[in-house]
Amino acid sequence: MANGHPKATSAAIELRGVSKMFDDRSGRVAVLENIDLTIEPQSFVCLVGPSGCGKTTLLRILAGLEQPSDGEVVFPEKRLPRVGLVFQDSSLMPWRTVLDNILLPLEVSGTEPQAARQRALHLAELVGLSDFIGSWPASLSGGMAQRVAIARALIQDPDMLLLDEPFGALDALTRDQMGVELLRVWQSRKKTVVMVTHAISEALLLADRVIVLSDRPAQVRADVNVDVPRPRHETARYKPEFINQARRLRAMLR
Repeated sequence: MANGHPKATSAAIELRGVSKMFDDRSGRVAVLENIDLTIEPQSFVCLVGPSGCGKTTLLRILAGLEQPSDGEVVFPEKRLPRVGLVFQDSSLMPWRTVLDNILLPLEVSGTEPQAARQRALHLAELVGLSDFIGSWPASLSGGMAQRVAIARALIQDPDMLLLDEPFGALDALTRDQMGVELLRVWQSRKKTVVMVTHAISEALLLADRVIVLSDRPAQVRADVNVDVPRPRHETARYKPEFINQARRLRAMLR
């Protein structure tokens, strides 16, 4: 938060007038400018915008990894939310099995080993990896590695799950499959999710709202409610309302 002590909100997290500046060789560079954004509890929000516009910076501010240069971040119950992070690179430890990679946050926090193992096994089942808990990261496909990363992010029961292009390095078919898997996991756990993506179809399949950011310095160009009914499945991509909303979002990004 840029100033003062944490304030309370009924939202999962709220940004009020948030701006971010960085210093480089040419001087001060504005990345975000006067961002107002409210994320409701248990909602799924996607951030889209031009490459390099500041989406990742905004996500890092939500995670508490960056502080805004101006404005404030407002938290529920005046406390920092517990955050799970998933990046484009799964960042698995190659010397640890799938189960041991999922367990890592609980080992660090000192959770009782048997209870930790039961939670890890449950999450491995949730993300479809029960048959691979003894496998090494080198033997996993990209999609399977990202499933491990998602399970690892969920194991501490975070208030909010933040994902930065988690499927960006995958081929198109695997990416579509992982989107469906993430949707299934979210529908099971109902965490508050904020996800950066460049794929409009992915955003519309997953999100309740799509936040469209402008070129840098990023401002909120549009806050779009996704009017595709839930529960959603892969076939939602072919419905007229989905196609029409995708067309409108593409026009906003031009």
